[in-house]
Parts: sequence; C-alpha cells; structure tokens
Amino acid sequence: MYQMFHKREEGHEDSIWSVAWARSEKDNTENIVTGGVDDLVKSWNWRDEFLDYKATLKGHQLGIVSVTINGAGTVAASSSLDSTIRLWDLDSSKQIKSIDAGPVDCWSVAFSPDGQYIGSGSHSGKINLFGIESGKLEQSLDTRGKFIMSIAYSPDGHYIACGGIDGIVCIFDLATGKLLHTLEGHAMPIRSLTFSPDSQLLTTCSDDTSIKLYDVQHANLIGTLSGHGSYVLCVDFCPDNTHFATSSSDRKVKVWDAGMRRCVHTFTEHKDQVWGVAYNDNGSKLVSVSDDKDIIIYECPI
Repeated sequence: MYQMFHKREEGHEDSIWSVAWARSEKDNTENIVTGGVDDLVKSWNWRDEFLDYKATLKGHQLGIVSVTINGAGTVAASSSLDSTIRLWDLDSSKQIKSIDAGPVDCWSVAFSPDGQYIGSGSHSGKINLFGIESGKLEQSLDTRGKFIMSIAYSPDGHYIACGGIDGIVCIFDLATGKLLHTLEGHAMPIRSLTFSPDSQLLTTCSDDTSIKLYDVQHANLIGTLSGHGSYVLCVDFCPDNTHFATSSSDRKVKVWDAGMRRCVHTFTEHKDQVWGVAYNDNGSKLVSVSDDKDIIIYECPI
C-alpha cells in the first residue's frame, strides 16, 4: 500500500529544490542527493530503511537549482544560480570538477545514459552538452526558443527533450543533433519532463497545473491529466514503466497510472510546495523534497 515510510525534518537549513536517487553499481549503496537554497548539496544513504546523512558537498556560491546522479550511481552533478555545474564523487564526497556554464546560463542538468555528457538548459534557448572528461562545452542544440527550464535524456540514448518557459517542448535526435518535434502543449513554463523507462512516452508538467503524456515516436498527445491545484513542479517515471509521480506547489505528491491516465494515490504530508520527487531503482520507494525543508520517503506497491 501507499504510505509515508520515513521523514527527515530540517534536511537543509532552507528550502530544498531538488532531489535524485540512484543505486551505486560499485557497492550497491543507495545514494540520495539533495540541493537547497542554502547553497549546499547533501548526500545521503538509504540504508536499513533509514535515511542516513553522509556528507555536505560545498562549493556553490548560490542556491542549488538541480541535482542528478549518473546511471552508474557513482557521480552526482549539481547546477546552481552561481552559473556553475559541479561534479561530485559520491563515494569519497569530493568534488571532481567545476564547469563554468556562462553567465546565468544553467538551470536543470541531466546525465546522458552513457555517462559521457552532462546536459543543461540555458537562458538562450540552447541545450548545452558538456563533456564529463573534458569539462568543456562539446555541443549546443538550439531550440530557437526561450529559456529552457527542464531537460531529459531518453533512457535508450536516442533523444533529448527540453521544456521552455514559454510552455513549448522540443525533442532532438541525439545522433544527428536535429530538432525532431516541437510540441506546443502547455500555456505556461514546463518545470520538469521525463521519459518512460522504455523511451516510448514523454511526460511533461507545467505551471498551468496540467501533466501531459506524449507518444515520443509520433509526437502525438496521448492525454492531459489534471488534479493538482497549483503549479506542477516535478515529474519522475517509475521503473515499472507504468506509474509516474508528480509534485506540486499545492503541497501534494501524486502517483499516476500512465496507461489508465488517472491518479492512483495522493500524499499530503508536506507543509509547503514540493519541488522534487524521485523513485528508487525498483520503484518500491519514492522521495520528495520541499520548501518545508523536509525529506520524505514513501512506500509504493510494486
């Protein structure tokens, strides 16, 4: 059954804006990374059904906008209002490198499935792809649009999608760098988007309070879901390829069935807007972070 499983109060000293969860291929450790307005990135281990604080990763000068973990579960990336992307070794808790993304020019970050690149949205409407080894800008994909707020790679490595402040979604072919589809789905900023594990579906969420599901290959809108009472801030697809979770300014976390296109559970434990949500590697647990500074883990039936 769906239920709150564990709560870590005051996880940061200020609002928590981002969260990621991945299992390390190296030692099977379950790593959770959070980023806050307090300029800090924190790493945690989920161990014996308890959220164990591991380390504070210091270096950013301003609030953390986005955190992510590579597919191997060993390296975290964070982007900040200070215009840098920092890479962290989750085993040693040491900074690997800092990448200067240019003035006010990085927002959300995502690792490529092969772990070779880190992608970032920018104010100029470009997706910038930085080499992990080189730390340099290797490629830019131009949407010819507005500020990119969210980006996601398809797990099969074929596509990268981004959501703009103008509510437009762009999908690029990574092999050719060509813009494949432009989807004018939302009326307001797209805070988050994610592909299904089989790379067939794209889920987007927006300040217009709606969530949209697209068939990636044909760029068809499959459905529009409503249920949140305010901005929808984050979406993450469950590894079961059936469910996905969303978090919102309405203080709620919702779990949806993609096939049925309906909400199957609503969590109401947070006391303020919920900025981030992420599944563990098998979809049995879900973590959320909020302006209330709490980190909450939920149990999800699989």
